[in-house]
Order: sequence, then structure tokens, then C-alpha cells
Amino acid sequence: MAKNQDIERGNVNLAEPFIDRKRATGEQSSIDNGDLRMVFLSTVVAVCGSFEFGSCMGYSSPAQFGIMEDLNLSYSEYSVFGSIVTIGAMFGAISSGRIADFAGRKGNMRMSSIVCIAGWFAIYIASGDLLLDFGRFFTGFGIGNLSYVVPVYIAEITPKNLRGALATTNQLFITVGIAVAYIIGAFVSWRTLALTGIVPSLVMLIGLFFIPESPRWLAMVGRQKEFEVALRALRGVGANVSQEQTEIQDSIEMLRQIPEVGILDLFNSRNIRYVTLGVGLMVFQQFIGINGIIYYAGQIFVSAGVAPNVGSILYSSLQVVLTAVGATLMDKAGRRLLLLISVSGILIGNLLTGISFILKEHHLALDIAPILAITGVLVYIGSFSVGAGPVPWVIMSEIFPINVKGTAGSLVTLVNWFGSWVVSYSFFYLFTWSSWGVFFVYAAFCVMAIIFTMALVPETKGRTLEEIQASINN
Repeated sequence: MAKNQDIERGNVNLAEPFIDRKRATGEQSSIDNGDLRMVFLSTVVAVCGSFEFGSCMGYSSPAQFGIMEDLNLSYSEYSVFGSIVTIGAMFGAISSGRIADFAGRKGNMRMSSIVCIAGWFAIYIASGDLLLDFGRFFTGFGIGNLSYVVPVYIAEITPKNLRGALATTNQLFITVGIAVAYIIGAFVSWRTLALTGIVPSLVMLIGLFFIPESPRWLAMVGRQKEFEVALRALRGVGANVSQEQTEIQDSIEMLRQIPEVGILDLFNSRNIRYVTLGVGLMVFQQFIGINGIIYYAGQIFVSAGVAPNVGSILYSSLQVVLTAVGATLMDKAGRRLLLLISVSGILIGNLLTGISFILKEHHLALDIAPILAITGVLVYIGSFSVGAGPVPWVIMSEIFPINVKGTAGSLVTLVNWFGSWVVSYSFFYLFTWSSWGVFFVYAAFCVMAIIFTMALVPETKGRTLEEIQASINN
């Protein structure tokens, strides 16, 4: 009973199964002196999945005009291609947890790599929109799984003192993948660019043969001998892992004592505020327009009179730098303040881009309009990368009680991918309706996001789970 109470009060964090607590007597952590080269190698292999994620998300912008010309696609047909990746990702996100629990973390990553390779190959050989969309759906399914399993695997293999730093590599390599897709896409055809998308999956597929399975998963499924071997491989031959073995086993036992939570339980009076906050953050993260900008940046720059390759390379490179900056500010400025500053910058970026299209439409200040467009997009991407991109995921991981995290996390991830699909699919229709109006629609969502954040989002930096839950319920 005491264990269950500790869990509910937030005194035990099962998301950190490898905690090696120092004893009150000052005992040195056994893993501090271990050889962590295998941890770093395993992280490098895992973030190939993050790189794949970014490659897939960044593909549609540099490939747009080549695909439309070679396959004679209309804007609406290309909208289907650009957005169907999110449909596949929704299916992948729904199934990812079950696949990872059944086949293991490595099994999930291996399956996802194969699916992504098949999808890219289908895009490469496509002679019409049917096979093109089929391939895009498959890559979406693959990255939907990877979006779940990569951060889970990194968290489960990494010692506590390195977990924060290594966890940020997931988001960082997503932005790197997007940037590389834009840069390479400026110099090669869309078919060749599809082949380059195979590379990170292929590297991951090969690398998985050289890294261990998650020890925590092995412990959960009762493979005790393999669990000990994997843990020793990650900590180094000379490391004393006996204490860590015990702690992992204890965390697994506590996990088994927590009652399962169904989807309907999320909407009872005890959990509805957490769900409202988590879902709300993901809705606003998408409906401020990020995937409309990422997927169709080339079209935005062309319509504004800016060379698409120049603009896309600039903003994707900026995204990488500022994502790294945002990671360093997360525990200094605080989540809530960083989110407010970020969304305010996105609001300004949308307004600048919208004004540039108003000027172009009315043939006013035509020399200034392209500068406003590229400035608006850069301000938008920079602001999103610092806060609105990573912060909702961080807050989501902090606000849910541990016994509802799995179910609530699946729901929130599904909402995020559904919002991504709506925005990416609707962008061209809104852009056709009004080239400037679409950005003012996104700006309106920015205003609503600011109000939502000020009214409902608590500051979670440096607070215990109990304090966070109390602030939400008050």
C-alpha cells in the first residue's frame, strides 16, 4: 500500500527506471565510473529514427514543383500527397505502444525502418499519384512509430545524469533531418531526394544489430538473463550494476501494481483538467500553422517572389540552431514564459507574412513584400523552434499522473497528428481562398493560444508532480 501511495503522490517516477540513488551516507553512484560508450552508440543509432522523421517531414517542400511537373499533379492532388503522411503517422502512433511492448523497442525501430524504406522506394518508382500516396502513407506510418519509440528507448537506456542532454537529441535530429532535406533538395531531383530518405533508416537497421535492447523492457517481459547482459553492455564491463538492477526490478513491480486506465477514465472529474490542458496545447501547437509552413515553404516563397531554395535552406538551418538554444533555456526561463514568448513571436511572423501577400495582391511596395515574406517565415520558424515546438511535449510529460500517462499520452499524440493532417491538408485550399487570409487565420489561433496559456498553463519548472497537480486543480 505504501508503494502505491508513493506512486500516486509523485514520489516515484517510473519514466526514470535507471535512477541510481546515492545513499544518505554519500555512496558514489555505481554508474559514474562505467564505460558509457555503448549508451552513446545506442543513442546515435536511435536518433537515426529522428533524422528519418525530419527527412520525411521536410521532403514535400523541396520536392513539390518537381513532382507536380513530372507527374502532372494539381494543387489538390499534391495536397493529398503532402498531408497523407500524417494519416499514416496517426495509425503508427496508435499502434506504436503495443508494437514496442510486444516486439521490444528494437523490434519496433527495426519494423519502422523497413516500412520507411519500402515507402521511400515506392515514392522513387512512382509514375502516378496512387503509388506516390501509398509510399507517403508508409513513411508516415513508420515515423508515427518512431515518434514514440525513439524517445522511450533513449530514456530507458540512459543514466539519470545524462538523460536530459541525450533526450534533447531526439528533437534536435528531427530539425537536422528537415534541414538536410531542404539543402539536398535544392540540388537534386525529387526521385533522388527520395533515395536519400532511405539512408537514415538503412543506417538504423544496420546499427540495431550492434546495440542492446532496452533492459527495462527485457525486465518487464521476464527475460532476466538478457536483461542483465544488456545492462552490463550499456554500463561497461567494470561497472557495478547490482544496485541498478534492483531498482529497475522495483520500478517494474510498482508499475504492475498501478491499475490500468481506460480511455473513458480520462474524462472523469479527476482527470479532465489534465486532458484539457494536454489536448489544448497540442491543438494550438498545430493550428498556429506549423505544418502549413514546413510542408509548403517553397510555395510560400515563390508566391512572395522569393527563391524557394534560398528561403527554405535559411529557415531550416535557423530551426536547428534555435531548437538547440530552446533546450538550454527550458530549465532557466521556465516552460510557461518560454511558450508565451514563442507564440507571441509566431503571431508576429504570421502577421508579417500575411502583410507581404496583401502588398503583393494590391501591387504595393513590391520591393518590400519579398523581404517581409522571408522575414515573417524566419521569425515564425525561429519562434516555434524555441518554445512552441518542444514545450507542449515537455509539459504533457509532467502534468499527467503516472497511472494515466500511457493512455493520455496516446490520446494527446493522436490529437497532435490529427491536427497536423488538418493543417497540412487545408493549407492550399486556404491559400487559394486568400493568400494573406490564411496567415491571419493562424494569427488568430496564436492569440487564442496566448490566452489559453495565460489562463490554464501552470509553470512546471522545478516543481514536484504533487505541486503541479495541485496548481492545475486549484
